[in-house]
Order: sequence, then C-alpha cells, then structure tokens
Amino acid sequence: MKWVEFVGEGVIDWLLESSNPSIRFWALQHLKDMDMDHPDVVAAQKAIMKSPCVKTILGAQKSEGHWDNPDDMYLPKYTASTHTLLILAELGAKRTAAIERGLESIFRFQRDSGHFLTETPKTERGRASTVKDGCCLDGNILYFMNHFDYHEDPRVKQLIEFQIEYHSDDVGGWKCRAYPIDKSRVFPENCYMGGIKLLRGLASIPVKKRSKRIRGIIDQEVEIVLENRIYKYLRAPDGSRKDKAGWMRFGFPMFYQSDALEVLDLLTGLGVHNARMQDAIDLVIANRPVDGKWLLKDSFNGKMLCDIEVKHKPSKWITLRALRVLRRYYGG
Repeated sequence: MKWVEFVGEGVIDWLLESSNPSIRFWALQHLKDMDMDHPDVVAAQKAIMKSPCVKTILGAQKSEGHWDNPDDMYLPKYTASTHTLLILAELGAKRTAAIERGLESIFRFQRDSGHFLTETPKTERGRASTVKDGCCLDGNILYFMNHFDYHEDPRVKQLIEFQIEYHSDDVGGWKCRAYPIDKSRVFPENCYMGGIKLLRGLASIPVKKRSKRIRGIIDQEVEIVLENRIYKYLRAPDGSRKDKAGWMRFGFPMFYQSDALEVLDLLTGLGVHNARMQDAIDLVIANRPVDGKWLLKDSFNGKMLCDIEVKHKPSKWITLRALRVLRRYYGG
C-alpha cells in the first residue's frame, strides 16, 4: 500500500493554494520535500504573517507583549498568551519582534526550577515554588519556544532540565495533580495527555541537540503511547482496554487536548513505524471521505481570537495531517 492511494484528485493542489499560506508552508515541506530555505517556503511563511488570522492575533497583542491578562498566561482559555503563541507556532508564523515580546512575557511566569505556573509570582517565595504539575502547559511552551528558535535560550534549557529531572523513570510520564480523577479507569500511571504534550515538546528539539537522556525519555514515552494503542488508554469495568471516544474525532488546534491523528503525526514525525499504530492508522483511513478531503470534527471556533476553518466541513488542516501521517507510515 502506498500513501498516494489516499490522495484525492486535486487535493494536493488544494492544499498548496495561496489562499491559506500556513497550509501551503507545511505542505511544501512535508508533501513536496522542500527545505525551509526554499524560495517557495520562504514566500509562504512571509505570506503567513499577512494572513487574516495572524494579523488579528498580533493586532490583539498588548504593548507589553502579552495577550489578555498580564498576570495570567493561561486564562482566559484560548485567548491568553500561551494559547495564542501556540496557535501562532502551529500556523507556521516566523519569529518577529512582536512575537519575541510575546515570548519574553511568558518567561515572567517561569519559576526558579525552570517550571512554569499560570500566574506571575508575587514574591521570591512564589518564584521558588516547587509545585510540580501542568506538564501539558510546559510541553506546549517548549513546543512553541522551539518553533521560534529559542532552543538555545538558557531559560528554555532550564525548562528541559526540569522536565528531565521530574520525569518518572520507573513508570514513565509526568505526575499531575489533576490526573487521574479515577485511577481505576485508566491504564497509564501518570498524566497521559500531558505526557503527549511533553513528548511533542521534546520531539521539537532539533535532533542534534537532543542529549542521550532526552532520547531515552522520548523512547520510553513512545513505548507508553504504543502500549496504549494511542487512543485506547481507558480501562473498562472488566479490565479491558476502552477507546477514548473524543480522540477518534479529529480537530485543530488541540491546545492541551489531543486526538489519534495528532499523536500519529507526532509518532511518524519521530520515524516510528509499529504494528501497534495500525488501529489508529485504520481510523484515519476510515474517516477519509470519497473526495479525499478529511472533515474538521472538533473545533474551538468562537473561543479563539480567530476562527480556523468550519466544523464538519472539509478541512485542509486535518487533510494535511492525515496525508503527512500516511506518507510517513506507508511511504512511496
């Protein structure tokens, strides 16, 4: 089986349309094998910065660099600084002076340990806080910091070192006070969805910059995802594995949540090819409409600073992800 068997007529051209420069930017790289410095990729990224969504987001930025509440980088959800910078990274925005101001505003929330908490510390004692949770938050921050080439920044290195130290080497993952609500209903010992976000953050570190310790954590976390067949980490009353129904509906963006397609995108981006991925791969194929344009099943439209596509309609984002996954998995 070859990935081209899943490409609908005219779908690649549809993804490469200049009307959505973000999709074009990623499709040129991942479906056409163009490097970041290729003139077409460079032009697409320049166009991203002039796109309506990016202009709306940057237009809502405060002069100090933050979005919404200056003392809370997480609330209100989907419009605060962390959510907004994550969207900008996923849209393929490039590092600019305005985005640097946004990133610098995030560092005000970093504790001495390297960990981030949602509210600014009011005292030195607060800055020295040893509270250890919110791995999904740290994972998303690490992802967008790396996208904007902050991986050499000492503060980002400090965040990475914190997560290396906090990683549960015996059972894998990272602890979170909010997980699980009922331990008898899940298989993973530690926060599964948060672990996905931190795995994604670690995977965004340039390959040559990953230490042996980071590579080992990535390998261990990949194995945990495979053990859970990606979206089968719930425990039924009889002890059998149960699907996480929400992970079977594909959406974009995902923020602190996830789905089977996002996780497949992460795994295949790491070069993982394993039989335990097949159920999720089959799920992607089963969701393919006749015309080859996957639908947006989950959406945060109406909650973000700008809407992204239309729910239950053909989605360039979901189609791009699906084809990228199938290309990496099946090759050809």
